[in-house]
This record gives sequence, structure tokens and C-alpha cells, in this order.
Amino acid sequence: MALIVAKFGGTSVADIERIERAADKIACEVESGHQVAVVVSAMSGVTNQLVGYCGEVSKMHDLREYDVVVSSGEQVTSGLMAMALQKRGIAARSWMGWQVPIKTNDIHGKARIEDIDTVELHKRLGNGEVAVVPGFQGITDANRVSTLGRGGSDTSAVALAAALKADRCDIYTDVDGVYTTDPRIVPGARKIKKIAYEEMLELSSLGAKVLQTRSVEIAAKQKVSLQVLSSFEDHVGSDMPGTLVTKEEDIMEQELVTGIAFSRDEAKVTILNVPDVPGVAAKIFSPLADSNVNVDMIVQNISTDGKATDMTFTAPKNELEQALAVLTKQDFLKKSKIISASNVAKVSVVGIGMRSHAGVANTMFETLAEKNINIQVISTSEIKISVLIEEDYTELAVRALHAAYGLEETA
Repeated sequence: MALIVAKFGGTSVADIERIERAADKIACEVESGHQVAVVVSAMSGVTNQLVGYCGEVSKMHDLREYDVVVSSGEQVTSGLMAMALQKRGIAARSWMGWQVPIKTNDIHGKARIEDIDTVELHKRLGNGEVAVVPGFQGITDANRVSTLGRGGSDTSAVALAAALKADRCDIYTDVDGVYTTDPRIVPGARKIKKIAYEEMLELSSLGAKVLQTRSVEIAAKQKVSLQVLSSFEDHVGSDMPGTLVTKEEDIMEQELVTGIAFSRDEAKVTILNVPDVPGVAAKIFSPLADSNVNVDMIVQNISTDGKATDMTFTAPKNELEQALAVLTKQDFLKKSKIISASNVAKVSVVGIGMRSHAGVANTMFETLAEKNINIQVISTSEIKISVLIEEDYTELAVRALHAAYGLEETA
């Protein structure tokens, strides 16, 4: 018998028929003797609709009330899922975030989970009851409903699995696993059977949409075995049909490159004529951090005269205006010129095997050069190399790199 947390995303509970299908999977796990907690997202499209309502009422709305509105979608799904399970003769009930409780900080709209009290859940699960918990939400110390940001249901599920010390967390979605790259761009992309936490974290943070980045961070920190699988296939999680995200030592052989990630949600900012003095980087990036601008790739040119230099960084497109507003307020940049561009994309190669093999970067650069794709910015870590290129060349770059590293599905 295992304790399993099963999460169903918006497309997996998009309508009553799909909720019924998800309930069948949970019933199968229960009939196999497993204890199951279910985490659900809002039905597909509902959260966007609720966000739209908030914008119609007020563009500058109170985020505390925004959280009350947008969290209601998951509440509806939770109740419907509990009903569907009860119809199948399974003892089940829904638990709102405040009933568990799932305690968060007070950063509304982007809250982080601080603690989950699982005493009562453990008791109910031990008695054979299925707990249905709405993802994406929690409660602050001030007893206000909070939400975790878009994609937050993944985070809810993994955090709950960690708190319950679950044997596995199954993430049911509309894809059957993690692929070497987006199959819509490269039809020959293959499904990865096992992937290390570090690799999945890099892929998620670099543009892969399968798992929310924070959920992978929690899984890695708490050593939660995480499986990505399709809700539209007949398999259930215990059949292990998807991709398992696990410890590096649990993977027999490491590929040189595991996958190619890309993100079109990038903007580039270049500051020309920056004073070349100690501490200038901190003076630039501290106010950006204080304004919650998520800075990624950073490049500083070598100063030719010892007095001024140029600095380039990237940030999400939807944070570009905020970044520019912050920078233009800095007095020490009054003599600098700030240039921005949003027609860029980030393409990355990721793989733990890169630690022990040379030549990965050279292959990437040569491949892009052969396709006449200019590299604007380069960023590296121990297991990834990222480049910033013109957005129009994104798909060409992904296909070329996927082939160059031999990642295609083989017969």
C-alpha cells in the first residue's frame, strides 16, 4: 500500500466528463489499496475568466480580494470531484486551503507555502477517506485567502506530498511525460523515462511548461518522487507510464544532453555607459529585485577606459515596463542610455552528463552558426548552456540542436 498525492490540471478537469474520468483513476488506485489525496486545478479557462472579471471591475484591484475571486475556481472543482468519488462508493470530502490548513506568507497573488498541518488529513486517509484539496491556494496568518501564482496547483500538490511524506506525487496533465523538447516543434522528440531533479528544474525554469518551477524545487528539496503522466490515457499512476522525476543516483545512465528548452517570454535590456565602479551591479539589480523583477541572464562588458562599461540582462516580457520604470528612476544612471528589445528568445541545452563531457558548448555554437543564427547573450551553469537569439529563429534553433545532440526518437 502506498500513499499517493494525485494532481489533476485544468485540462484534466475541464468539464464533467473529464472530472468523471479522473475520478475513475482515483477509484482504481483506492481499489488497489492505496491511500490517495487529490489536488485539483480550476476547470480549464475558469481562472482566466475570473482574472478577467477582476480587471473589468478595477485595473488597480486589491490583491487580497483578487485572491478571493480567483481561488474560487479550484473550490468548485474540489466539490465536484468529491461528489464524483462519492458516486463511486468511495468515502471522500473536499478540504479548502483554510481547512487543511495550508499556511502561506502574505504576498497575495504570489504567496509561498510556509507550513501544512496534516494531522487531520493523515487521520482521514488512514480511515480510507480520499481527501480532495484545491490547488493554488492557502491562508495567511491574517486569515485571508492567498494564491500561489499561475501554475500554483503543481506547487500545492508537491508541497502536500512532502508534508504527508507520500510515496509519490502523480501530476496528471495533457501530455504523457517530459519530452526531449516540445513535440509540436520537433515531432521526433522522445519521452524521457527518468529525469533528475536538477535537470527538470533547469528545463522548467528555462521554458518547459510541463511542471511549475517551484514545484520542482520543493520536490528536489524534500526528495518527493514526482511523476508526470497523461490523464487522457487508460493508465493510472501506479502503472508508472509517465516520466519519473527523481534523484540523480536513481538513473542508471546519464545522457550527455537530456533536453532542449526554449522561452519566447524574454526581453533584453542593455544599459550603456554604466559607471565602472565597485558595487554598481548591486545598485542596478537590488531595486529590480525589490520591485519583483525576475532578472535572468546577465552580461557585463569589459571596461575599455576604466570609467564606464555596458551591462545587459534579460527579464520576462511582462516585467519589461516595470524594469525600465525602476531603472529610469536611478540617479546614477542619468548619463546612461537604456535600450530594450522584446523580439528575443532563450534557447537552452540541459543535461547532467555535461559535467563530465567537453565540447557541448562548441556543438551548440557551431550548430547555430551553420544556420546563420546570431547569439546575442550566453549564460552557463554546470548542467546547462543558454543563448539569447532573435525570436524568429527559435524553432529553427530548437530543431537543429535537437538533431545535433542526437535526441530524436529511434525505432
